[in-house]
Amino acid sequence: MFLNSFVAGAISFNHLNWSILKTAFWPMVKGAIAYTIPLTLLSFVIGMAIALLIALCRLSSVKILRAVARVYVSIIRGTPLLVQLFVIFYGLGNINLKFDPFVAATIAFSLNVGGYASEIVRGSIQSVPKGQWEAGFTIGMTYGQALRRIIIPQAARVSVPPLSNTFISLVKDTSLASLVLVADLFRKAQEIAATSYEFLLIYMEAGLLYWVLCMALSGLQNNVEKRLDRYIAK
Repeated sequence: MFLNSFVAGAISFNHLNWSILKTAFWPMVKGAIAYTIPLTLLSFVIGMAIALLIALCRLSSVKILRAVARVYVSIIRGTPLLVQLFVIFYGLGNINLKFDPFVAATIAFSLNVGGYASEIVRGSIQSVPKGQWEAGFTIGMTYGQALRRIIIPQAARVSVPPLSNTFISLVKDTSLASLVLVADLFRKAQEIAATSYEFLLIYMEAGLLYWVLCMALSGLQNNVEKRLDRYIAK
């Protein structure tokens, strides 16, 4: 009698868990499509523009530009991303600078990516032999032309692996946006877990979805690297 009751309870429990997992799946996927992925893409694109600007300032002969760029990188790398996010969303509200949660998250993540990626870009540019600069100047190119047509294309190949890792890390970091009310994948997971009390299962399912996203991006990264390898002399 006891065994029958135990088995029946276990079957009912498992059915309930699977039901919750199925119920949670689509809201989390929609959160990923509507917020997580757009937030990642937008922040990375803006962050890369910032990174290139900061990297060029670090390489500039103007001392003030170098100093400003160094301070910026130091602040970004020396403070937690969560603190940066809270300063922009909550802190700036004290001086009447209020942003929509998605906009605040985009600003925070873009600035963060800009700080870290600028060092990758700077290192990639510096890895290009100086003879490439000299070759460009020899044929009459200006600094900007040599940079755009010769140096950056070569530096881009070197920077692909580390920048791809930065992009994949950004996908995971966007989960922090849930703390400023962005209805992303993890925010949906929190809402469902809070009502179902199935914290372990829901958060594991959310983790699985992040893992699938990152694995897909890793596959894309490998494909891009293989394509770029075709243009390298063996």
